[in-house]
Amino acid sequence: MNTIWNERCVFSPSLITLDMCNLQTQVKQLEQSGIQMLHVDILDGHFSPSMPLGLDTVRQLRAKTDLEFDCHVMTTEPDFFIDELMDIGVQQIVFHVETAPHIDGMLNKIHAAGIKAGVALRPATPLNTLEYVLEKCDTVLLMLINPGYASVKGEKQVNYAERKICELRQMIDARGLDTRIELDGRISAENIQKYADQAELYVCGSTCIQREDIPGSVGKLMQLRNTILKEDL
Repeated sequence: MNTIWNERCVFSPSLITLDMCNLQTQVKQLEQSGIQMLHVDILDGHFSPSMPLGLDTVRQLRAKTDLEFDCHVMTTEPDFFIDELMDIGVQQIVFHVETAPHIDGMLNKIHAAGIKAGVALRPATPLNTLEYVLEKCDTVLLMLINPGYASVKGEKQVNYAERKICELRQMIDARGLDTRIELDGRISAENIQKYADQAELYVCGSTCIQREDIPGSVGKLMQLRNTILKEDL
C-alpha cells in the first residue's frame, strides 16, 4: 500500500471537479503536480441529487493512472456500487452510515478484499453512530456541507463543523486508534491550515483546485502542506 495513507495533510482532489471531457489529461496534470490520491465520488442521483460520474469511466481511468483511488459512495443502496469498486481495484472505499443496513459487515467485506474501508457521515449525523465500528474504520469522512448541494449558491459549511471535527479527534485519540479523519465539502486553504492537527485527508474541490490551472492551484496547496509539516519539526 502506498505510504501516502500514513502521511499527514494529504490532498485528495475530487474527480468531479475536473473537466469531464478531458479527465485523463487533467488527472495526468494532477500526477505531474505531485498529487498521489484521487477522490472518486460515486453518486446515484437519489441519495445526492446529482450523477456526474459513471462506473465505466472510473474503470477506464483506473487503467490509465497510478494514483490511489479514494472512493466515496454516496448512494441509497451502496452494495452494488461497492462490489463494482472492489472489482475495479480501488485503494479505499468509504460509504455512508445513513444508508448501509449492515455497517460492520460491509467494513469486514471491504477489508477482506484487501481494501481500506471507512464510513462517511452527513453533517447532521451524530458521532455516536460510530460507537461500535470506529475500531474497524481506516477513515471516517465528515461531510461539512449537505450531499448534492455544493453547487447551490450560498450553501456554506455547517456552523458546527469545528465542534464535530474536534470531538471526533478526541474520540479517536481516547481509544488509541490510527483512524484517519477526512474532511469533505468546500475545503479551503484556511480549513486545511485550521484543522491541520485534527484531520489527515482533505477532499479538494473547486475551492482549492482550478481546472483551468491545475499546476498553479496544486502548487499553492503543496506550498501550504510544506509549511504545515515544517511547523511540526
